[in-house]
Amino acid sequence: MKPFSDDDTPEDIETGTRKMKIQAEPTLPIYLKFTEVCYKVVIKGVTSTREKEILTGISGSVDPGEVLAMMGPSGSGKTTLLSLLGGRIKEPTGGSITYNEQPYSKHLKSRIGFVTQDDILFPHLTVRETLTYAARLRLPKKLTKEEKQKRAIDVIYELGLERCQDTMIGGSFVRGVSGGERKRVCIGNEIIINPSLLFLDEPTSGLDSTTALRTTEILHDIAEAGKTVITTIHQPSSRLFHKFDKLILLGKGSLLYFGKASEAMVYFSSIGCSPLISMNPAEFLLDLANGNLNDVSVPSELEDKVQIGNSDRETGNGKPSPAVVQEYLVEAYETRVAESEKKKLLAPMMIDEELKSKIFTTKREWGASWFEQYSILFWRGLKERRHDYFSWLRITQVVATAVILGMLWWQSGGDSPKQMQEQSGLLFFIAVFWGFFPVFTAIFTFPQERAMLNKERSADMYRLSAYFLARTTSDIPLDLILPVLFILVVYFMAGLTHDACAFFLTVLTTFLCIVAAQGLGLAIGATLMDIKKATTLASVTVMTFMLAGGYFVKEVPVFISWLRYLSYNYQTYKLLLKVQYKEKNDWVDGIKVGNGVKEVSTLLAMVFGYRLLAYISLRRMKLHSGT
Repeated sequence: MKPFSDDDTPEDIETGTRKMKIQAEPTLPIYLKFTEVCYKVVIKGVTSTREKEILTGISGSVDPGEVLAMMGPSGSGKTTLLSLLGGRIKEPTGGSITYNEQPYSKHLKSRIGFVTQDDILFPHLTVRETLTYAARLRLPKKLTKEEKQKRAIDVIYELGLERCQDTMIGGSFVRGVSGGERKRVCIGNEIIINPSLLFLDEPTSGLDSTTALRTTEILHDIAEAGKTVITTIHQPSSRLFHKFDKLILLGKGSLLYFGKASEAMVYFSSIGCSPLISMNPAEFLLDLANGNLNDVSVPSELEDKVQIGNSDRETGNGKPSPAVVQEYLVEAYETRVAESEKKKLLAPMMIDEELKSKIFTTKREWGASWFEQYSILFWRGLKERRHDYFSWLRITQVVATAVILGMLWWQSGGDSPKQMQEQSGLLFFIAVFWGFFPVFTAIFTFPQERAMLNKERSADMYRLSAYFLARTTSDIPLDLILPVLFILVVYFMAGLTHDACAFFLTVLTTFLCIVAAQGLGLAIGATLMDIKKATTLASVTVMTFMLAGGYFVKEVPVFISWLRYLSYNYQTYKLLLKVQYKEKNDWVDGIKVGNGVKEVSTLLAMVFGYRLLAYISLRRMKLHSGT
C-alpha cells in the first residue's frame, strides 16, 4: 500500500485520460418535475418562535440524459432544494415533486445517488477498498462477491482512478489522494449502483478549473448513459457553464431563471440586464442574483422605480439597491417566463405505465443479507481503526503505566494482612485504569462517525442493527491486546499470586471491566451525540464510580449505597480481590470476598444493558440532511 499519491509522476493524474467510458448499462429513466416548491423552517428563539422562508415557489424539470445546474449565492437555498429533490428532507411545505409522475417513496432510495458537499470517507482505507466495500453493501444480492468486486474495479477505471487505487484516501492528519481524486471517489461511491438519478452538492468546490472541468465532463458522460443529473454549483468557469443543459438561478430562495443554460444570457438581455464588459456568464448571473449591477446595464423599468433621494431604493453610486434588483428580477421572471413554464410542467407527460409502476418495489431490497452486512462492516472497521490502536503513543502510554506500577509495587507479595492491604491499592488502580481508559475512547465512536452513518443510512446501505453490532464488536479484539500486555508486565513485577488460574482469571476480570466500561462510553456518546457534553458527563460518572469503588470509603451512607452496585469499578475490585486472596482470607481491606457470581452477573448486565441503551439512542436519532 502506498502511503500517499505519487506526486513525481510525469503524467497529470487529475486530467489523465480515462481508459473506459462511463457505463451505459440499462437504467430506469426517471423524469423529475417540481412545481411551486416552498420550504420553511421554524427558528426557536429564547422567548418566541418564528418561521423563516428558505424557498418560495420554485418550479422546474429535468429529463434523463440532461445535466441541471443550480446556481445562486451562498444562502440562496441551493442545497435545500437539492435535498428536497433527492428525498433527504422529508417533504416540502408547499408544492409538489414527482418522479415519472409519482410522488417520492422510500423505495426510490435504491435508484438515487447523492454526493454530499463534504467528502465523507474513511481516511485509512484505500480507494479500491472504499469502492469495493460500497459495491458489496449496495449492489443487488443476486450478484456474486466477485462480480461486485469487478464492478468496483470498472468504476475505478471509468473515473480515471487506476493510478491511485492502492493509495489511502487520507484526511486532516493522514496524507492521501488529492482533492479531485477524493471527489471522484465520492462520485464513484454513488454511480457504482447505476442510479437513475444522481444529485451532487457543489462537486467542484475547492478544485482548480482544470480538475473542475474534468469532474463536470464525468457528469456529462454519466448523463449520456441515460441518467438524470442534478448538481449545485457555486462559481463555475465559463467553460464549465457551457457544459450544462439546464440552469436554475436562485436568489434569496426565489426563482430568477429556469431554462436552457445556453439561453440564460439572451433572457437577461431581454429584460434589460446585459454585461457592459466581457465577463464569465456565471459571474454575471451571480452578480445579478446578489443584486449587484456594477458593470451591468440598468433596465429602464428599474430606473423608473428608483426615486431620486430615496436611500432605501438607491445605493451611494446611484445604482438600485440589491433588494430592489432582486424584486425586479423575480417579478420579470414571473410575468415573462413563469406562466409558460408552469403550463409545460402541469401538462401530463406521455410516460409508459410500466415506467410509473417500476418506481415502486414491493419491499425494501438490501444489497446483502444481515450476516453479510455484519461481516463486511466488521472487517471494514478493523481495517480502518487498526492504525489508531497500534499507534506508538498508545502502546507507550500503557507500557509506561504498567512499568511504573510494577516498580512501585515491586514484589510486594500478599501473604500477610498488611501486604494484602498494600497490594489491594494496586488492584484498585487496575480496576480504575481499565474502567477509565475505555470509556473515553468509546465516547467518540458514534459522534465521530455520525456524518458517515447519516450518509450510509440515508442510502439504505445496511441495517442499523448490523452496523451497531459490527461497530461494537470490531473494537473488542483490538481493545483486548493492550490489556494483556499491561497485565503481563504488572502481574510478575508486582509479585501477584503465582498461579496460572489466578493469572487468567485476572486477565478475564480486566476484560469484563473493559467491555462494561466501553458500553458506558458508547451509551453516553450515542445518547448525547456531542463530544463536549459527552466528555463532561463521562468525567462526572467515572469519578463517581471510582469514589464509590470501595477503596476510598468503606462505610457508604445508606441513602447513597446503591451507587456501589452501579459502579463497575467496585464490582471489578471485588472480583480481583477474590481471584488473588480467596484461598488466604475471607476479608481484605474491610471488604468481604465472596464467590464472585454476583459481581460477574452485575458486570454482564452492564455489558449488555449499556449497549442496548446505545442502540436505542441510535435508533431514535433522526437522519440529518442539512440545509
